[in-house]
Amino acid sequence: MLKSPNSISKLQYWISILIILVFHLLLVYRFFQVQILDHDLYSKQADNNRIRATSIPSPRGLILDRNGEIIVDNYPTYILYGIDAEILNKNKNYEIINKTTGIDISILEKNYKNNYRNKFLPARLAKDLTISQLSRLEEEHHNLSGIIYKQFPERIFNQKIRASHVLGYLKEIDNEMLFSNATNNYQLGDLTGWTGIEKQYESTLKGKKGVSYHQVDAFGRETEKIEFENSILPIPGKNVYTSLDINLQSLIEKEFEGKTGVVIVSKPKTGEILSFLSSPDYKPDLFTGLVSNDDWKMIINDPNKPLLNRATNGIYPPGSIFKMVVLIELLERNLVSTEWSVLCTGEYEYFDRVHRCWDENGHGKINMKDALVQSCDIYFYEAVQKIKLDNLYLRAEEFGYGQESNIDLPNEMKGRMPNRDFMNKLYGKWGWSKGALLNIAIGQGEILSTPVQMANYTNLIATNGDTYPLNLVRSKIDKLNRPQVELKNWQIIQDAMREVVIGAKGTGKLSDPKLPGLSIYGKTGTAENPHGEAHAWYITYGEKNNEMISIVVLIENGGSGGTYATPIARKIYNYYFNSNKSKLAKN
Repeated sequence: MLKSPNSISKLQYWISILIILVFHLLLVYRFFQVQILDHDLYSKQADNNRIRATSIPSPRGLILDRNGEIIVDNYPTYILYGIDAEILNKNKNYEIINKTTGIDISILEKNYKNNYRNKFLPARLAKDLTISQLSRLEEEHHNLSGIIYKQFPERIFNQKIRASHVLGYLKEIDNEMLFSNATNNYQLGDLTGWTGIEKQYESTLKGKKGVSYHQVDAFGRETEKIEFENSILPIPGKNVYTSLDINLQSLIEKEFEGKTGVVIVSKPKTGEILSFLSSPDYKPDLFTGLVSNDDWKMIINDPNKPLLNRATNGIYPPGSIFKMVVLIELLERNLVSTEWSVLCTGEYEYFDRVHRCWDENGHGKINMKDALVQSCDIYFYEAVQKIKLDNLYLRAEEFGYGQESNIDLPNEMKGRMPNRDFMNKLYGKWGWSKGALLNIAIGQGEILSTPVQMANYTNLIATNGDTYPLNLVRSKIDKLNRPQVELKNWQIIQDAMREVVIGAKGTGKLSDPKLPGLSIYGKTGTAENPHGEAHAWYITYGEKNNEMISIVVLIENGGSGGTYATPIARKIYNYYFNSNKSKLAKN
């Protein structure tokens, strides 16, 4: 006999009831676990879902002059961000921002694309928003989703000076920089020092970012700032006190306006830089976002290269300034006496070539001192024949030629002091010969120097070799390697440099303001320039009442150093030693 179908359905019925009961029991247990046992855990997770962590930028340290006057400060600006995960309608947001701030939608789109990292991190839409723009945005706050703004401390500069090449500028961290070893602990969009003091002392100036927490609604809009146990206050960067004298810098910038070149004023005994000018320069706020794209393109394409720091990265023949190295080599090895003389007829024949003196009429019979004072080329053509050329290279190296100056600024060039290998590679087997190196004896040809090297060179001569590298901030630095020169030979060079300024035939006469008690020493130079008129050099130092400063002036395409560079030095001396304002610079 067959079983009734109803008997199978009854079994299935009870099995179903049992499954339902087990399921409900499990569900009740889960509710109990979530609501009671794991309440704290899930409560914390819920809080995290409605709490946004926002980084707080730290103000960079200030940059000040030697007397505590602020050169670079911070001022609050505002940056607008979008968070992709919280944006409901991107186009609507752009339209509202455009309507309230006037910022073009294409700019918003471009910035968002360039600064996007992931959907949960803020991407910058615009910077340098005004209070008025922010106020209008706030009125539309309820219509915006995923849009936030943050205050940011932006650089502001003292209007007395520019000093753009020494101060430097900041640059935003981009994707390429983000993955380099040089940008550890930085995020996309962070600012870092890129040139000048801003770069050299980045670790001191940058500070440390903080973190704040805000409650957000379902649309990602911040509703209120909340106190959170993990909140971190930003740590401002430390201030950097420089050796610059802002008033002296202002004077030199005005006097050098319209010229191309370099002026460096320093203290020979300490290496402290009082003024540092590379011209042409640029407005310091160029990289703060306040300058238009047209202005940026203009400066990039400017043939005068205003972004080039000519003091550390411009390389020029030193001209007659190098002649003092030749004399010291002659004196230190007792190759000639100070009275050894040469007949200058205006030209010097060496094998099949004729080399001319700058004075084509000649200087007549001339000794060592007069040769330096009048900058006679023929004397040095004869002198280099007595010198072992490898020794001349080593002597030049002692005075910093072809060496980094160790100034506390980034990316300086070494210049070039040619040696045997260099000359032979360039000119072949006989490249390192006295004939080929006649030009080097007068600071021309293959020898190239930077103005900061010339400043160190000047300070070595002024202090008998007892000086420090040029410095803007450093307090604990090693002295420059002291050249091996006898005191009497230092004195011979210094006496000749004094005569350059006060002698009847001296080429540096125009640098002397003739102040009581002020003694000035100098050497002019004219550096050949294959691309145009020669560059004008003047190196000098002056001393009064045991107070000493040195000056290096380079004018590109300036012609004669004695004519065009020396008057600038005279104005600096007059200001520094004859002005009440200058007393501040001596502290």
